Parts: sequence; C-alpha cells; structure tokens
Amino acid sequence: MQQTKQVIIGVDPHKLSATIEVVDAHEKLLGSGRFTTDRAGYATMRKYVAGWPDRVWAVEGSNGAGRPLAQRLLEDGEHVVDVPAKLAARVRLFDTGHNRKTDARDAHSIAVVAVRTKTLRVLQLNGELEALRMLTDRREALTRRRVQTVDRLQALLAELLPGQAKKDITKGQAKTMLASVRPRDIAGKTRRRIAAEELAELIAVEAKIKKPTTELKANVLARGSHLMDPHGVGPVDAARTLADVGDVARFADRNRFASWTGTAPLDASSGEQNRHRLSRAGNRRMNHMIHIAAISQIRLDTDGRAYYRRKRAEGKKPLEAIRCLKRRISDAIYRQLLADAQLDAAQRACAGPGGHCGATQESSAVDLPPLIDTSDQPLPGPAESTLRPASTPRKPHATKNLAATG
Repeated sequence: MQQTKQVIIGVDPHKLSATIEVVDAHEKLLGSGRFTTDRAGYATMRKYVAGWPDRVWAVEGSNGAGRPLAQRLLEDGEHVVDVPAKLAARVRLFDTGHNRKTDARDAHSIAVVAVRTKTLRVLQLNGELEALRMLTDRREALTRRRVQTVDRLQALLAELLPGQAKKDITKGQAKTMLASVRPRDIAGKTRRRIAAEELAELIAVEAKIKKPTTELKANVLARGSHLMDPHGVGPVDAARTLADVGDVARFADRNRFASWTGTAPLDASSGEQNRHRLSRAGNRRMNHMIHIAAISQIRLDTDGRAYYRRKRAEGKKPLEAIRCLKRRISDAIYRQLLADAQLDAAQRACAGPGGHCGATQESSAVDLPPLIDTSDQPLPGPAESTLRPASTPRKPHATKNLAATG
C-alpha cells in the first residue's frame, strides 16, 4: 500500500555503500537497508523507497563523502537536505549514552536530526556554482601540492648549499642556486638530480595553477559579481564565497551571515570584565578567507589598517582588533552579495517574456535560514549612516576596501 505522509530518509553515505533508515514525522521506524553505491545498488535503493512518494533525503556530509550520492539524488529530482556530522553525533550520544558508531545507528541519528531540525540546508542543483566549487577545489589542491614541492626543494637546497637557503624561494632563485653547485660525490649528485626534478615539478604546478585562476576570475566577472573589488579578495576567494553561500537570501541579516562565517564574537566576559573572543564555529573556509583579507588590509595602507589601529588604540589586544576587522569585512561581503543578488534579480526580471520588468516567484535558495545562538550575537556595528544601503547596486568602480564600506 502506497504511503501518503511525508517521510525522512536518513542516509549514512560511504564510498562503496549507503545505509538508510526511513522514519515518519514522529520518528517511527518504517524501513531500513544497506545498499551499494554502484548503479545496481542505487537503483535498488530508489526502488525500495518508491512506496513513500512524499520523501525527504537527509544526507550526512553533502560537501564531503556524501556529495556524490547527494548529487545523484538531486539529478533524479529528489528533495535532499544536508545534515552536519556534529548534529548527528550529538543525537547519537544523547540517544545511546555513548558515541560508538555503527552505520545503522548513524542513519538513525541522521534521520532524527532531519525530523527535529527545520533549518537544515536544502540542496539544489546549480551548474555554475558547482563549476566554481570544482575549480576552487582544483586550485586549492594544486596550491597544497606546490607548498609540498617547495618544502622538499628547500630541504634539498639547504643540504646542497648550507647557509644559503631562502625562506620563500621562487623558481628563478632555485634555478640560480642549482646552477651554482656541482657536487662530485654520488650522494651529492643524487641530491642535485632530485632537486632538479622537484624544480621541474614546481614549474609545472605553477603553470597549472594559472589556468583555474584565470577561469575563476572570468566566471566571477561573468556573474556580474563585484566581490573582487576590495583589497585582499581575489578571484579564488570570490569564487569560494559564491559557491559556499549559494543564495544569500537564506541569511536573514548580517548577524546570521557573521555567525555562519564564524566572525560573530563569542562572549568571554567574566565579572566586571566585558570582552569577546574569536569564534571557532561556522564555515572555516570562509573564515580563513576573511582572515586573509583582514591581514592583507592591515599590511597595506587601507582603511582596514586605520580601523585596526583605532581598535588597538582603544585598548583591544591584537587578536581582538583582528576579530573586529573580520566582522566588519563579513558585513561588507554580506552587503555586496545582497547588492549583486538584487541587481541580478532585476536583470532577470527585465529579461523575462515580453521584456517587462517584474518580480519573480521562483527561488534559488540552497539553504534555509541558519540558526544563530545567543552567544553568537555580534557587537554593535557601525552607525547606520555610514553603511551603504544593501538595496543600492555596487558600481563597477566602487571603493577598493571592504572596511571602508563597513
């Protein structure tokens, strides 16, 4: 008999298998199973749940191990939400009193999280954002490979030329250093040959890095985004922001966005001392990107440096002043995302049938509004009179400093 009520399908994904548990709105177990992730196993899993037409798939780690399965489900028109691993772990601990894992227990915890949490991220297919994500992932992997190659090359050069090693070596410097040494013993010759191979790999990796960087810049500009305008935000950072944020409308305000980026301060007050500290929560890749932008602004002659120095003059410690600047940058990014989204919506409306401008009834939200804990409430922001209205589209030649718009 075909079911009519909505069910939640908790999925514990692995590379070669997926364990599922089907529950209703009251967390009553309706079905479970373990399926392989090849074509036959995937088809069998889809056939097994066909009796529940009104279903929601809750996949753990849809940005990690669960991404392939989540993408296949989306391509087949399924409704999929992302369940953070931390939430599932907490439910498993509360339900069992311990944190020992099994695939069946994990699937149950994931399903329970989806039943109880109404603000989970709703996944949707977006080819352009998926391309940005893949390109940024590719470039980050190449960058890590470059760092590892440089480390190996520096270690070899330090042995070939004691006392002449450089901290931040370039391929030109490495070529010059290698050309200046001609070892005669077998160990030295082997060391120089390996160093030459590492140098050749460094040159090849740097050439490969340029291609995705160029593509990312072109794709970001093609979307009409101005996230690359400010100091410290390059094409990779802008692309990562667009790919991870998706639809900025899922954030109710700048405070929710700051909580998601991990730039909303955490209260660390004690007694009469009123202070805040950096948050370790939120999207760590976004937090890292904002941190790099903040450090870049502090090093350069920008309004960000002036803001940082004002905070230091007020008695804040260096990390506290950086935290304030990071929050300021987060707010500016949020306003820019809003401005870009509003401009894009207006252009899409004007490009509709008949060429008439109007509001659209479609939503491209990839997330529901995230929760913000009371401890993540931000400090009072800048005066409203100093903020550029979010509804005002940013001009192409706008200010080059994020902190200036904060």
